[in-house]
Amino acid sequence: MQEKKQGAVLAEEDLPGGESDYSSDQFRQISESGSVTIQSKGHTIHCLTIIGQIEGHYILPSQNKTTKYEHLIPQIVAVEEDPQIDGLLILLNTVGGDVEAGLALAELVAGMKKPTVSLVLGGGHSIGVPLAVAAKRSFIAESASMTIHPVRMNGLVLGIPQTLEYFRRMQDRIANFIAQNSGLSVERFTTLSMNTQELVMDVGTVLDGPEAVEEGLIDSLGSLADAVDCLVSMIERDRKPRKQTVVRRSSEKRASGKKEK
Repeated sequence: MQEKKQGAVLAEEDLPGGESDYSSDQFRQISESGSVTIQSKGHTIHCLTIIGQIEGHYILPSQNKTTKYEHLIPQIVAVEEDPQIDGLLILLNTVGGDVEAGLALAELVAGMKKPTVSLVLGGGHSIGVPLAVAAKRSFIAESASMTIHPVRMNGLVLGIPQTLEYFRRMQDRIANFIAQNSGLSVERFTTLSMNTQELVMDVGTVLDGPEAVEEGLIDSLGSLADAVDCLVSMIERDRKPRKQTVVRRSSEKRASGKKEK
C-alpha cells in the first residue's frame, strides 16, 4: 500500500463518501483563503467571504478575527479575468476596519463586468457598508444589521483645521461611493451618520435588515438561496447577449462569404 504524504491533496478514496478531487480543491481553498469556487445550475460561482475586521496597512492583534485586504485583491482580479468563473458571490459579516483598504476592495467589486451579488449576514458595519453596496445586487438577512457612523481614527490626532478637513473629505468619499452604488442619497447618509439619539457611546445609526432595504441602502431582504438564485439569473441574462452577438457575427460571415463567391 502506498504511504500517504503529509500535506498532500486528499485522494478520492480518502474523502468521506468518495468525493471527487474537485471537492478536495474546495477544502484547500476554504482552509487557505476562506473562499470557495462552486458549481450551481451549470454555472461556476466564486464565493468570497469578508468576516471580522478588515485589516489594512497595519497588522492587527492575533486575537482579532480579520480579513486581509491584500488576500482579497488578487482573488477579485482572478475572478474578473478567469473565463471559467461566471460570477461572484460576496458574504459579509464584518465590523468594519481600515477605511482605505475597504474602499479599495469596494471599488474593485464595483468595477467588475461579471455579475456580482452580496449578502449581509450578521452585520455589515462601518466600511462594510460600501462593500455591501458595491455588488450589482445586494441582499441582507432579516436578522442582520448595518451601522452607519462618521469616520473615526485611533492614535495621535492633531487638533488643527487640516485634520478636520481630512476627516470631512474622507467622509465625502465614502458617502459619494454609497450614493453612487445604492438608493441612499448623500444627504440621507449624512443624517444617519450624525444621529446622536441612538448609539450610547458613539454617533450614528444602526439599521436592521428591513430598515436597510426601506432606506434604499440594500436592494432586498433575502437568504443564501435568494442570493445564489439572483446571481444565476444575472449570469444567464448576461450570457444571452453574448450568444446573440456570436450568432449574428457567424451569420454575417456566412453572408459575406456567399457574396464573394
